[in-house]
Parts: sequence; C-alpha cells; structure tokens
Amino acid sequence: MSKGLIIVESPAKANTISKFLKNKYTVKASMGHVRDLPKKELGVDVDKQFLPVYVMDARQKKVIGELKEALKGAKALYLASDHDREGEAIAWHLLRALEKDLEGKEIHRIVFNEITSKAITNALENPGTIDDKKVDAQQARRVLDRLVGYQVSPLLWRIIAKDLSAGRVQSVALRLICEREAEITAFEPKEYWRLESNFWRDELPPFKAVLEKWDGKKAEIPNEAKALEMKTACETHDAILSEIKRTKRNVQPLPPFITSTLQQEGSKILGFQSQRTMSIAQQLYEGIDLKGERTGLITYMRTDSLRISQDAIGSCQELIKERFGADYLHSSTRVFKNKSSAQDAHEAIRPTNPFHTPESMASFLTKEQLKLYTLIWQRFVATQMKPMALAVTTAQISLGPATFAASGNIVSDEGFYKAYPHVHIPAGESIHLDYAKADQLEHDAIKNSQHFTLPPSRFTEASLIKELEARGIGRPSTYAAIIYTIRQRKYVNMEKKSFVPTSLGNDVNRFLVDKFDSVFNVKFTAAMEEKLDDVEFGKTQWQELVKDYYDNLQKLIGAVDIKKEKDNFTQDSGIICDVCGEGRMLIKRSKGGEFLACERFPACKNSKNFTRDADGKIQIVVPTQLDEACPQCGSPLMKRTGRYGEFIACSNYPKCKYSRAITTGVKCPECGTGEIVQKRSKKGKTFYSCNRYPDCKWIGNDKPVKIACPNCNHPFMWEKYSKTRGTYKLCPNCKTTLE
Repeated sequence: MSKGLIIVESPAKANTISKFLKNKYTVKASMGHVRDLPKKELGVDVDKQFLPVYVMDARQKKVIGELKEALKGAKALYLASDHDREGEAIAWHLLRALEKDLEGKEIHRIVFNEITSKAITNALENPGTIDDKKVDAQQARRVLDRLVGYQVSPLLWRIIAKDLSAGRVQSVALRLICEREAEITAFEPKEYWRLESNFWRDELPPFKAVLEKWDGKKAEIPNEAKALEMKTACETHDAILSEIKRTKRNVQPLPPFITSTLQQEGSKILGFQSQRTMSIAQQLYEGIDLKGERTGLITYMRTDSLRISQDAIGSCQELIKERFGADYLHSSTRVFKNKSSAQDAHEAIRPTNPFHTPESMASFLTKEQLKLYTLIWQRFVATQMKPMALAVTTAQISLGPATFAASGNIVSDEGFYKAYPHVHIPAGESIHLDYAKADQLEHDAIKNSQHFTLPPSRFTEASLIKELEARGIGRPSTYAAIIYTIRQRKYVNMEKKSFVPTSLGNDVNRFLVDKFDSVFNVKFTAAMEEKLDDVEFGKTQWQELVKDYYDNLQKLIGAVDIKKEKDNFTQDSGIICDVCGEGRMLIKRSKGGEFLACERFPACKNSKNFTRDADGKIQIVVPTQLDEACPQCGSPLMKRTGRYGEFIACSNYPKCKYSRAITTGVKCPECGTGEIVQKRSKKGKTFYSCNRYPDCKWIGNDKPVKIACPNCNHPFMWEKYSKTRGTYKLCPNCKTTLE
C-alpha cells in the first residue's frame, strides 16, 4: 500500500510534484472541477435554501474512475488543489465524488504557494482540513452567477437577440465601457492656447519654458486674441530668472506583482491579452523542465496579497549583492501593505528562486514564457533594491506680469531601475548648473500655439482591469474571463487596442441599466464582493446573502413588460419587403451579426444581409449573380453571404436548396482530388478544409494562394501574417518567402 494519493488539478502540476516526491506518493490530476451545476437547467433549488444541485461532468467520469482505482492502494488522500476559493471548492467536490471509497482512509487538505520540493514537503508535513467557509463563499458566487445567467439572460433572448448573456460582473464591466464611450461622444472640446519660448544666458545651453501664471494666478488663454495680447505684453519686459531650485527626489520601486497588476503590465509592456498572461503564468507556476528536473518557476499567480516570505526576501537580497553589488541593496527590508485581508495566506507573485535569472532560464522557456518570467523576476528583485535617485531642477522666469516655468529630471543613481527598467521618468528640460537666481535671460520669439482639451481615453485591457480593481468589482482571478466573455459575445470590438462597444453591446447595456440598475451597478457589485468576503470569514451565512439578492432580482424581472421592451429594441429599416410587399424589413440579430427580416415572419420568410455606410444608412447587400446554372434546377447561381462566410447557392431558394462552398482553386494537399475551401467556425474563426469532407478530413489555418513558388515551382503558397513583416507568402515545400 502506497503512503498516499495526492490529487491536483492538472497533469503538468502532477508531473512536477511526482518528480519531487520520487514515487513515494501517487500523484493524479482531477482535470479541474469534477462536479458543477447542470448546463441546461437552473440547478438551484430556490425553495430549499438555494440548495445547489451538482452533477458529475460527463467528461470526468473516466477521471473519477482512475482516481478511485488509485485510491484503493493508498492509506491517505491528500487534496492539493489551488489555495483559493475555487481550489477549496474543487477539493470539496472531489471529497463528495470519492466519499464511498474513503472508508478507513486518512483525509488531508494540503496547500502550497509554490511548486518546489521544499514547499511540497512542508505541506505534506503540515496537512490541514477543507475550509468550509471558503467553500461556502465559492458556492455563493456560483449560485449568484447562475441565478443571474439563467433568469436575466432569457429576457435578452426574447427582447434583443438569441444566445446573449447577462453576467453579474461582466455586465458591470460592459456598463463601464459603454458609459465611457457615451462620455467621449458627448465631450465638447474646449479651445486653449499656450505660450512658450527658449531662454538662455550667454553661451549656456537654452531651455524651454511655458507660460504658467499671469499676475500670480494660473494663466488661462481661451483664444488667439488673448494669446496675442499676452504675447505682446511679455515682449515689452526683460526676462529674469526669478526662481531656481535644485532638489533631490527618490523614486521607490513598485510592489511585487499581484494578479491584477501582472495582467495590467503584461498588456502594457508585453502586449499580451489578460487571458494569455494568465495562461503563461499558469505554465510557469506548474513547472518547467530544467535539465531533467521539473520545477515551478513562480509562486501562485491568483493572489491579492503583497506579502513576501522572509526566505524569499533573504534570497533576493543575496542575489542583489551578487549581481548588482551591495551598494544597490536597500538599507532595510522593504515590506508592502495589502489593501485588504482577502487571501493573505498567499504571497505576491514572485520567482520561486531569484537565482533562476532570466538569462539562465532562456534555453528552457518559450519566447512568451521568457518575456513574462523576466517581467516577474525584474519586478520582484527591484522590491529590495535602493530607490532611484533624481536630481530635480525647477525654474521660473518673470517677464512682467508673466511667469514662465520649466523643470527637468536627471537620474543621479539608477537604484532599482537597474533591475526593473519599466518606470517612465520624464526627462523634461536640461537646465545647466551655472544658471542662478536673478540671472537676466535672453529669449527667442515667444510662440503661441492652439490646443483643445481631449475626451477621456477609451478603456484598454490594462486600464479596464485597473478600473475594476479600484472599484472593487470582481476578483483578479475573474478579470481575464470577464474580458474574454464580452469580446466573445460581440458586445465590444477592439480598435487600436481599446474597447469600443458595438450596437449590440450598447443595446444590452441600455436594457440592463434601465431595468436592473439596482443590481448591475458599480456600487452594488463592489458591495457584493465584500459580502462574499464576509461569508469566507464566517460573518455571514451564504444562503441569506443569496436570498436577499434573489428576492430583489425577482421583483425586477417581474416588472419587465416583454412586449413593450421588444418594441423598444426593434429597429425599423424603413424598407418595405420586396417579397410580400406588405411588411416592413426589421433589423434582427443572430450569431452571425445583424440582418433584415420581414415583420410578417413566419408568414413571410424574406431576409437579407445589409451593411451601413459612413453615415449609418442601411445598404442592402445584393447577391452577385454568376454566369453559371444550378445543376439541380437550372436557375442562375448566386454568391451569397451567410453566418459562416461566403458561399454559392441557387437563386431559386427556398424552392431549390442547392449550395456549395467557394473554393480557392487550390488542390487539397492530402487527397489531391478535392479543392481547398474557406470556412468559418461557430465562433467566427476562419479556417480552410477540403471540399470532399468527410471523405477527406484535411484542415488548416493558413489561406492557400494559387501562386507557384518561384524557387521550387510548388503549385501554391500559404498566406501568412506577422506583426513585424505584415502579410507575406510562404512555400510549404521549400520555405521560400515572398513579400
């Protein structure tokens, strides 16, 4: 009989831990959750204190069978899922799924913040039990989200379009984006002017200063006339350096990463989407093969805590001495305070071993893994380094009633910047040390320039996550999923890496704000997060929390007039149906986007695709008629556009339902008989496959172009794209490229 069975979530994590324990324990993966609420029904008994009705995931039955088999030969079970609410719930569900096979077995809950030999050994030597309060908090969140999703989402289906979703937190994130867009649309720029000039004395290098005050008050220049008046007044006076100050300023390093700041900096510095950042961080946490030894390179990546263990701080300080020199070490141990006590059992995100430097890890990591690991390593090491020292110079120049100002920063000591070079310090003006107070200065012609105030910026991934965190909406572990959902539902588009709400997103937000403002607002959602924390800390019963929310939700749902709201959200295109000649063509929505349909449906089934011009006016997309007859009925064939892209169909539809995909004209590289066609998946992703499917199952992501390779004469090339090269062509045979 083995010493024990350890169950973790993922095979990668299981593999790493197995190598540390040298087969003394059996380590298996549960593959995440083994039980959950049913997918096709509410799964919450609202009449029995909101009792969740959990079901076994059909895909997990094989996994549970394997775990039960492994349990037969073990004297103890160690539940080792992640150390957060969701991880605690996974452990709790595993216990229920395996309870019939646990008779006579010891049951332990073990947690660790990093996957290293020391951390795993320590966890096994100090096992605990499942934290029921943490499980309750997770159950409350799951039940709340299910109640919203299964009771509000159907209203969206009936009123706006099918397959929409209303999430308890995602809807508030969408609201922030829509409200920001409304601010931008309503923004009226205000004109203002600026006066500036270059000043100097003798042969000293000049510096630029900008008008700051007029008669001792903040200068306001609303128009060109005022700018010219003030400019003329300035030019009648001598320029005197009325004030010059030279001070020193220390810039402290930023705290180590927590989940939200890692996602923000991953987006700003590395250009990663939040979901990508978390996926790569998961890989670094679960373990990387280092010359046959698998080890986790970073601590747990879902954390709100800024705490760092004393062992980690000690190792970091030794690394700084060795790599940068003792002079770069901070004079004392730097400690960072948490904003809240939530999840303080964790540490901040840091390297498990600072001596695993980025350059020493480069050969073991992918490019993306190395980029993210380097960022985490740099940020952590910087926390125990001395501040960056700046020499700051500020100057004021008087020209009669006008005061011009200039400032400049010079880095006098890099300090932590040596390790973490991602802090922007504006240099400003270079003001020579020989300038002194009361110097009489010369200046060139004063320049006046027109400017306008700018609207608030649209949210990027980084700024949206920062806003959600600042307002207490959701938890860091949910941010990536929130952003993914609103993009997948086509509530937002990305323009220049910023969120722009679609017409669908605006409609969904308008309905939810109008009818459910009391539950889909920032203040209420943030307060709910605090109440979930209270459940975890035993201050509140989760059923009471859910009941209050549910009762309020039911009142709001009952007040919705479906017919009235459907009329409010039905848009008339102003076009009369060309089939029945009676009905109006209404704008409808589907997974594929907007389309026109006759209001007399189902009596009249006429529908058409359309586009909007620059002014938003509707333009019906007229199918292109081909010079080819339908092989079934002889009517002309037409090129049409459907939910999965362009295709060819009979013009006599629906009487004749002949259709076929549009081929690229390139022979299938696998069967050599069929031709490659472009298709689109249910999620809108374009791919290419053989038109002989299912007889030939060739599939690919790259577009084939019927261009012979100039080097080997291969009959086609792949069309590729990269950020650095843009679009180019690649020969699948000899790898020749064409721009």
